[in-house]
This record gives sequence, structure tokens and C-alpha cells, in this order.
Amino acid sequence: MIHTVPGSLFNRLEDPLTPNKIVEELDKFIIGQNDAKKAVALALRNRIRRRALSPELRDEVAPKNIIMIGPTGVGKTEIARRLARLTGSPFLKIEASKFTEVGYVGRDVESMIRDLAEISYNIVKAEKIVSVQEKARRNAEERVLDLLVPTSHYEPSRPAPDSTESQSWEPPPTETSLKATREKMRDLLHQGKLDDRTVEVELPAGGSQSLRIFTPAGMEEMGFNLQDMLPPGMLGGGQKKTRKVKVGEAIELLLKEEEEKLVDQEEISQEAVERAEQSGIIFLDEIDKVAGHSSGGHGPDVSREGVQRDLLPIVEGSRVNTRYGLVRTDHILFVAAGAFHMSKPSDLLPELQGRFPIRVELQSLSREDFVRILQEPQNALILQYIALLATEGVEVEFTPDAVESLADFAALINDRLENIGARRLHTVIEKVMEEVSFNAPELAGTKVVVDKNYVGGVLKDVANNDDLSKYIL
Repeated sequence: MIHTVPGSLFNRLEDPLTPNKIVEELDKFIIGQNDAKKAVALALRNRIRRRALSPELRDEVAPKNIIMIGPTGVGKTEIARRLARLTGSPFLKIEASKFTEVGYVGRDVESMIRDLAEISYNIVKAEKIVSVQEKARRNAEERVLDLLVPTSHYEPSRPAPDSTESQSWEPPPTETSLKATREKMRDLLHQGKLDDRTVEVELPAGGSQSLRIFTPAGMEEMGFNLQDMLPPGMLGGGQKKTRKVKVGEAIELLLKEEEEKLVDQEEISQEAVERAEQSGIIFLDEIDKVAGHSSGGHGPDVSREGVQRDLLPIVEGSRVNTRYGLVRTDHILFVAAGAFHMSKPSDLLPELQGRFPIRVELQSLSREDFVRILQEPQNALILQYIALLATEGVEVEFTPDAVESLADFAALINDRLENIGARRLHTVIEKVMEEVSFNAPELAGTKVVVDKNYVGGVLKDVANNDDLSKYIL
């Protein structure tokens, strides 16, 4: 029984991103899988609740990490990706199997935290640049105007010529006349009438001002700024080069330079680290590939268990050195996913299982789900094709029986071959629309109706031939 508590007994959280709202937003892009949506909505809401706690208690609340169990193509990755996009959080998707055989084809486990920090840095930097973009553009325009209307240099001690000197002498322009000329040029610049004029601009020599060091596992992708360590002029630091470019291009080049001047790199780095720590989401796909097999008769898989042991301190909470500073992993949200055909979550190390308290199973997609996936999401495949071919002047209409037929073929092929979920719809609709898409430039101004007969004519022979289906669909 739920009892009503007086509002004065607690401070109510006013964040509009409630669990119901989160699920509603996910429903716009993902069909079905309500249990998984509720699980991620609760995990995200708990993260929001945690921020409202006192600093002492906030640090004690651990994230509610999730394991999603289900076959490929049912929406595991899309749920996590949309969740991150909904909150503007740094998001990294990585396959756990990449961490096997480090030094040969694998990667250092800590590299995913460095990648997340890089993503977080780019997000924060983009936000900061937007906030200074207007001022940066004004500064870039002023620099271009300086090139178009240069200040004339005169010798102030030189007297006006007498009648015996050249009559072509003109007095130096006054400040008022220079200002009027500059404003006239500014108007022409805004109107785009000076875009084809060529100017000489000075830009920093060389490309990036930082040097990245690529070293063995444990030190990969660590960079540092040599400009802070070496005298000006070395490695291109402080050097300028002159380029002749059009005015339009000059403004864009100078705009980037002005943006870099106006943003505080140190502030961006600090905020990026904080956002990665407090809002970062890491999607660990194929977690079942590093789980041991429960069937007997096999010895311990050292490689897989080693990956789990390397993952454990990252998920439990540790500090990882990145080029933007130390990142604590204690409150990063980890979402693991796997099909678990040959293993099960209990085959993971007990310590690692304990760090993923929420388990949710995703269901295989049915033929009815395929019908909805083709039409209902905001990014539905049919809507994508209609929009794509509209750019060529071709109007495409999918009849209801065509949608049903596409779903039937996708479900049939998934049953007969490997079940790859909704990804089968991509191959089916791509095959159906191949001819129309290829000939679209010649079909401009026409309307193409895709019905059940058209779909069947394209797919019937391929679907009935197992050999063809394996290679084509």
C-alpha cells in the first residue's frame, strides 16, 4: 500500500525527465522491449536523484549498472544510444571482445575510459564554441576588414608640397573617412559581394599543436602539449604562414582561430572530466564473449577470465589517467549486453556479476513487431526511403500490403537462416528498392507505388532459394 507523505517532509525532485517521460522518448524510436526501457529509465532517474543528494551521501550511491540479455538486432544498442542522446551524456559503445589478446588484436581495458574522456571533451568544447561563436565571427570579420581597408602609413613630419611639387599629392585620409570606408566594406561583406576577392591571411604554421604518443598497452593515446615545454618556434609553435584565399574562406579560417582563442582549454578539460565521471555511459557489447562456458569438459579460458578481471576494477571504480586529467570511474553507468547463447550471466566472475545488479531480458522480434518498426518510429525505414528518393524528385508510396509483405519476408528469412532481428529489414527493403534507387535520377517527377505484388516479384525467387538467401538476404 502506498501512503501519502506530506511535501514538507522532503525536497521534491523537480527534474522533468521522469521514468515515464524517458520511456515515452524511447518509444519514439524503439518498438517493444518495455522491460528494458523501464530498467534504463530507472537507472537514469537514479542518477538524477543522486545529484540532488548531499555531497557526503552522493559519493556513496553506486550506479545501477545493467546487463541486457537478448539476441542480435532487438534494440539493445539503440536503447543505450538513445538514452545517452536524451540526456546529452558522453556515450561510448565498445565490444568487450576487443579486450582479448592485448598486444595482438586487442586493446587495453583502460582505453575505453580515455575514449569516453575524448568524447566528453568534444561535447563540452562544441558547447563552449557555440557560446562564443558570435563574438568569434565578429573578430574574424574585423580581421578581414583590416586586410581590405588597411591603415595608411604617412610621415607626420612631412609638410604639404608647394606649387613646384607634384600636383598628384593627396592629404592622408582622415579618421572619419577611414571609418566610413570600413563600414561600407562591412556592408558589402555581409551581402557576400566580397566573397570572390582574394586576401592574404596569416595562419599558424603546421597542423595540430599537440603531439600524441602511441605506446604499448597501458599508455596508448596519451598526449601532451609540447608548446608548453619547448621554446617558441619549435615544432611550428609561434610560427605563421601566409596564404592567399578568397574572403569567404578567410572568414571561416579566421573564425576557427578566433574560436580557439576565446575558449578556455583548461576549463573545457576540467568540465569534460567531470561530465565523463558523472554522466558518462559505456555500452559493453558482446559481454557474453568474455564469459566462461558452463559446459563441462573444458579447462579455464585464461584470455576471457583475464578480460573480466581487467574490467572488474574499472566497473567497481578506479582512476584512469587521460590526456585531460584523472577520470574516476565510480559513477560511470555501464550497460552490458550479450546474446548469451553459449553461456549465461552466472558464468561471469561473481565479483563482476555483483556490479551489474539489474538484469533484463529482451524478446525476439515477431512479424508484428517488424510491421511496426517499418512505420512507427520517427526514423522508420520506410520514412527514410521516402525522404531519400524525394531528394531526386521521386515520390514513393508504400501500400499497407507492401509493409505486411516486407515484414513477412523478413520474418521468414530470419526463421530459415540466422535470426538477426530488425537488421534483416534493412537487407530486405534494400533489395526491394534497389532498382528504383538506382534509376531515381531518370525517374524525377514520377510517382512510384510499392505494393505487395512489387515486393513479391523482387523477393519471391530469392527467398525460395536457400543458397541465394544466404548470400543476398
